[in-house]
Amino acid sequence: MLIKKWCKAMQKEIDALEANQTWDVTDLPPSRKKAISSKWVYKLKFNSDGTLETHKARLVVMGNHQKEGTNFKETFALVAKMTIAPRYWFSKLSTALRELGFTQSYQDYSLFSLRQGELILHVLVYVDDFVVNDLHAINEFKLQLNKCFHMKDLGKLKYFLGIEVSRGPDGFCLSQRKYALDIITEVGLLGAKPSLVPIEQNQKLAYVKGPAFDNPEQYRRLVGRFIYLTITRPDLSYAVHILSQFMKAPLVAHWEATLRLVRYLKGSPTLGIFLRSDSELHSSAYCDSDYKACPRTCWFLSAYIVYLGDSPISWKTKKQKTVSSSSAEVEYRAMAYTLKEIKWLKALMRTLGVDHPQPIDLHCDNQATTYIAANHAKLIATQHISTSDQVADLLTKALPGSTIARLMSTLGVGHYVPPT
Repeated sequence: MLIKKWCKAMQKEIDALEANQTWDVTDLPPSRKKAISSKWVYKLKFNSDGTLETHKARLVVMGNHQKEGTNFKETFALVAKMTIAPRYWFSKLSTALRELGFTQSYQDYSLFSLRQGELILHVLVYVDDFVVNDLHAINEFKLQLNKCFHMKDLGKLKYFLGIEVSRGPDGFCLSQRKYALDIITEVGLLGAKPSLVPIEQNQKLAYVKGPAFDNPEQYRRLVGRFIYLTITRPDLSYAVHILSQFMKAPLVAHWEATLRLVRYLKGSPTLGIFLRSDSELHSSAYCDSDYKACPRTCWFLSAYIVYLGDSPISWKTKKQKTVSSSSAEVEYRAMAYTLKEIKWLKALMRTLGVDHPQPIDLHCDNQATTYIAANHAKLIATQHISTSDQVADLLTKALPGSTIARLMSTLGVGHYVPPT
């Protein structure tokens, strides 16, 4: 029975490739060039409630057999900034959308916008999946696009790329509940005692010595899955940043620290970000840094959280390849790093038809830095805050459980209720 279903899935993929004229038959170039082979990739796709949705088969080119500089000189992997689409597919799709009157965003090339009178339609593309913002205009959009592609309407957005969407009268909640539970199940810790913190305070993982972990591929896979989970879980950012530094040669101690993160997830798999519908369209940001984040390189760690109204929409933890001589300089560089994201978001808002003429409040808990960073262009307005109110602390250091809970509440992170 399974074999028949996979054969049906493969035939469906072939039919789609032929219908969309994805390939051209051509001769190999001279000089003994070899054709790149292909392979079938099989995957079971599940609904957010864990039930089987479909059998999915993909015919993919084995680009890993190519060598940069020998077989190709450029790479192309366009995805929605979330911060891969085959080049030919995306070229055809973007051409079709532009012919329908859509304009491609310079801030995010996967975002297309259409404005016709009172109609404002935004389409976000991720490989061959679409998110469209206007249900009333979607029927006409589907009719037009169906002339070029075979499409399936999945209805109101509930589950997209592992992210579950729950609607309420006050706004949207984004969560990766099922994805989190899959991680816990994969490691075999569904029955484990939850941890109150994602990573130990005063951890010395950079200096730890001991035996090497005998399955580094498993370590890399688990940390990689956690990286994707930070899309809706800012509380994981710092721990994931630390653990991702040992991907090359993890030790047993690093694996044990990763399992602690899984046990922390066990205690809070339903946490998600709440995006309020009544928020003002005014942005604000918080930035922070850790002066001695990496004792080996002396590079500092910087992080930011950006809000739209009362809702967090962007956050990141990153080690900067810079050695600074003072905490004020570190904080100033962290502020400059945050400013890049602010400028990008402001331009993106303009693409979405939201003007933001007033300066964006940028909060920092270093008094000296707020004086140094006077902004005469009025793009930002620096604001000094106390360390206890610095929500970006969550992304730069290991904190006690009580502080994590308080900052998560301030961020607007709460437990997610699955849609019915």
